[in-house]
Amino acid sequence: MADHTPRTPPETAAALPAQGPAAAITVDDIRAAHKMLSGVSRATAMEGSRYLSGLVGAPVHLKCENLQRTGSFKIRGAYVRIAGLSAQERAAGVVAASAGNHAQGVALAASLLGVRSTVFMPVGAPLPKVAATREYGAEVRLQGHVVDETLAAAQEHARATGAVFIHPFDHHDIIAGQGTVGLEILEQCPEVRTIVVGVGGGGLVAGIALAVKELRPDVRVVGVQAAGAACYPPSLAAGRPVAIEGLSTMADGIKVGRPGEVTFGMVEELVDEVRTVTEDQLSSALLLCLERAKLVVEPAGASPVAALLADPESFEGPVVAVLSGGNVDPLLMQRILRHGMAAGGRYLSLRLRLTDRPGALATLLGVLSVADANVLDVGHVRTDPRLGLTEVEVELHLETKGPAHCGELRAALREAGYFVTE
Repeated sequence: MADHTPRTPPETAAALPAQGPAAAITVDDIRAAHKMLSGVSRATAMEGSRYLSGLVGAPVHLKCENLQRTGSFKIRGAYVRIAGLSAQERAAGVVAASAGNHAQGVALAASLLGVRSTVFMPVGAPLPKVAATREYGAEVRLQGHVVDETLAAAQEHARATGAVFIHPFDHHDIIAGQGTVGLEILEQCPEVRTIVVGVGGGGLVAGIALAVKELRPDVRVVGVQAAGAACYPPSLAAGRPVAIEGLSTMADGIKVGRPGEVTFGMVEELVDEVRTVTEDQLSSALLLCLERAKLVVEPAGASPVAALLADPESFEGPVVAVLSGGNVDPLLMQRILRHGMAAGGRYLSLRLRLTDRPGALATLLGVLSVADANVLDVGHVRTDPRLGLTEVEVELHLETKGPAHCGELRAALREAGYFVTE
């Protein structure tokens, strides 16, 4: 179930930027960033979703930052940050640490601006992301097995060489660049009532919230985090950034253990609510984006859709869900899709025992054929000490048509005399 953390009411939040942490960034800064990004980033498409609209009971639109250059919104903030450097700072080069999207955004932005870039990535970073970062022009160094180790290596490089460290979210220029997504949403969907955004460190949601609350204080902004990496709910409860440990989520794009100092203050003031979603909900959302919207979206990018699926009636429409990125490793995609099919009742694993005699498996498969199940894989175990002398255990992996069909399959097997375990 989603965890809802209500925030400041919209009418109150609109008045806060003049006196709180957001005062250092204004909507004029975001407008200037938008002008700077003309011809650099894309004004990404806004696609309607009939399926989600039916669930919510109001129009739902998808803001497709997964179709942005480098495959995510990160190019916006990275370009604005590097473009704002002095000539002396540019000459020293820039350095960043990232497992994927920020790495590619910094690499391309630096190349476009003629600045040398070094990007530190974890040793286990997906090969397609490493290759893409190099192709965008960065020198890639693989160091550290977790992001914290990679981050420390990048900061040490900055100290040793004088290169400017480009933070992935906690800098005013980064936030201003990401806020241009908010300006585009208001232009493309002026009737919007709710904007749903995935949250990691908070740069994207902070920028969007600042732009939107200044121009349309009636619009509700909802952040979404993965339940296994949700640093904002405890931080908001404590009134300060709180670090959490033991992060565990497939959504590596929002897998951040502690909010930034700047972003936390802005989220606390401007974002109406932060929710969490489960891994099952993330994988189901990714599958829905692929099947229904024909969009390849990474788990972090699908988090707003996961929130809509988890509690559709709680969102006032029209709703805009920001699909923040589409950079997903093909091997991970394969695992996630299977997980999403299982979570949606479209994939079923069963174990049962048969008498070890000719034709027993064929008889079993005949029952499944009549029940219209597609057999993906069959495994046999004959040597387990739990089995009787004439028994064999069969493990089946089936493609099904949904939860009701799964129930029908179990019932058909029981009626045929099989004892089923899962």
